[in-house]
Order: sequence, then C-alpha cells, then structure tokens
Amino acid sequence: MSLSSADRSLIEGFLDALWLEKGLSRNTLDSYRHDLVSFSTWLASRRKNLLEVRREDLLAYLGERMGQGIKARSTARGLSCLRNLYRYLLRENRITEDPTLRIDNPKLGRPLPDTLTETDVERLLAAPDVSTPIGLRDRTMLEVLYASGLRVSELVSLGVTDVNLRQGVVRVIGKGSKERLVPLGEEAIAWLGRYMLEARSQLLKKNAGEEVVFPSNQGRAMTRQTFWYRIKQHARKAGIRRKLSPHTLRHAFATHLLNHGADLRVVQLLLGHSDLSTTQIYTHVARQRMKELHSTHHPRA
Repeated sequence: MSLSSADRSLIEGFLDALWLEKGLSRNTLDSYRHDLVSFSTWLASRRKNLLEVRREDLLAYLGERMGQGIKARSTARGLSCLRNLYRYLLRENRITEDPTLRIDNPKLGRPLPDTLTETDVERLLAAPDVSTPIGLRDRTMLEVLYASGLRVSELVSLGVTDVNLRQGVVRVIGKGSKERLVPLGEEAIAWLGRYMLEARSQLLKKNAGEEVVFPSNQGRAMTRQTFWYRIKQHARKAGIRRKLSPHTLRHAFATHLLNHGADLRVVQLLLGHSDLSTTQIYTHVARQRMKELHSTHHPRA
C-alpha cells in the first residue's frame, strides 16, 4: 500500500522547513525523504497516517526493522529523522504529543573507518591510464581527493571558479552550506594543471559552457555514484582487495596526516567537521596502525 497524498504533502512541507532552518544538503534531505516515505508506507499498511502515530506504533516499526537485520546505525538515523518530524509537527500545532519521547536510540558501536595504507594509495593513484582524457581526469580526481580530504559529493560539484591553482587552494561548500578553503599539495596542483590543459575540453565536447571541473564522458556534471564506480574499477586494477567506501581516500587523507604528526584541530578544519569529536575517530585509526607496525616489526612484540 502506498502513502497518502496528505502524508506526502506533510513530508515535503517538513523537508522544506528543515532545508530553510538547517541548510541541509540535497543528499541528506533525500535520505530523510526515503526514511519518512518508508515509515509512512508502513503506516498505510496498518491504515494509519503520520498524524495518528503513537509511541507503540514507533516501537513496533523500529522492532520490525531490527528484526529484518537492518543495521542499528540506519535505524538510529531513521529515528532521528522521525524525532525531527514530530518536533516540527508539535511546533506547527498539528499534533498535541510527541510520540518519539521516551524512545531510546539503538546502541551503536563506533566502527573505525575503512582506510588504505600509503602503499595502497600510491597503487590506486597509479592505476588510471593517463594517456586517455578519462584516465587523466580520474587520476586528477584521485590526487585531489587524497590531497584535500574532500567528500566525493564536494569533489564532483567543484566549479572552475572554485579552483585557484596560483594559490593552491580549492573553495568548498560543505555540509550545512558551510564554506571552507582547502590547500592542495604540489602533486595535486600539477595534475590539475595538466588535466585542465590536456583533457577537460575533450570531455566537455559540445557543453563548452559547463562550469564543473570534472565532467563525465557525456560532458556533464558527474554523479557521486559514477565516480564511486570508477574508484572501484581502479582499485581492482591496482590489486587492492580490502573493503572500500566512497570516503576511503578522505579517511586515508586524515589518518596519514595524523600518522605524520598533524594537529587534530587542523585536520578538523580541513575535513570541515563542525565537532572535534567527529575527527577524533581518526586518532583511533592512527593508534591501531601504530600497534600493527609494532607487532609486525618489533623483536619482542
């Protein structure tokens, strides 16, 4: 059973308000929409709508999701979204009681982010065939990712005016529409300069007015999914078997900086984290790497 037009209108009104209040990214809003539509559809199968929800309904829904094997982190994100929705409805006087009160969040572990060794990164960077426009574009994108720690969504949306090769920085609009300047290393600057001269115009084809730095082979802005697919292809070619994620090079950027003595607050600024505790996860990764090196190489390990 599909959700009602009333629930759909309510969801869109809430997401519009959330965008105005918090300036959330399109990707975050799409995730919220997916969670809310799933819950509303579940309610419709029980002949209820979003305004009729009680605490017992939420507990039943969350319990069913956990029983289906859905990860605690995904369930926690969905519950957070529902909390925001019902607080909004309460403020708008659409309901008289918040059904999310007295519902505890699922207990979450703190998984360490997947990352790569410095040797792995070198192999990944060397994988694209830079004799082709697409290969040169991919090599440059990988170099920029590793040099700057950008999110993939930030990388694919970079415009020509966001890149200043003379000063060696890129201007990024991150989560919450927050702007930051991120420095590039000499290698990334060199690859960007070469790519802009040799390959970008060939990829643009007839879309010469396109402002995006890294167009797809169709001459238009690339999606995150397309670049993620490209990363996996290059990783296979490089013989990298470990698990990868779209944030793998971002994680490697942060971990390798800390391994070489960078200050945690500097890494926080470069990554665009609003809270230092988010960045601190990388200190655990660096510590774990040190333990691995010690156990491998120390004679009394």
